[in-house]
Amino acid sequence: MTAGPAASRPLAWMIAGSLAACGIAIVVSGQAVAREIVFGMAAPLTSTVLSWRRLERAHVSAPERLTNVMISAFGIKMLFFGVYVVVMLAGLSLRPLPFILSFTSYYVTLHLIEASLLKRLLAGPQSVH
Repeated sequence: MTAGPAASRPLAWMIAGSLAACGIAIVVSGQAVAREIVFGMAAPLTSTVLSWRRLERAHVSAPERLTNVMISAFGIKMLFFGVYVVVMLAGLSLRPLPFILSFTSYYVTLHLIEASLLKRLLAGPQSVH
């Protein structure tokens, strides 16, 4: 697998799907909770995109290091998300319920997608596209 257009296709779908879902959630829920929905999406999407790019690179350059990369990414995400949630709720004074609903929905969905992509990546180069 190379870092060309085909390799970035899963990321493009992840980003497009997240932005579309965010737009729909704002339309359905109303502008009053738009900030909470957007900030609830921002961290899970950013972390998933960054970790997926790192996993792809590790798989191409040194597949034997993939488990180590996953473990370190997990630790970094734990720290990052803990700080992020505190800053969003205390620092930006976002309303807890809509923020946590958005954050949790994106976190779970995007990490399930990442797990599915990882399974395909490990199955072979033709199955990720």
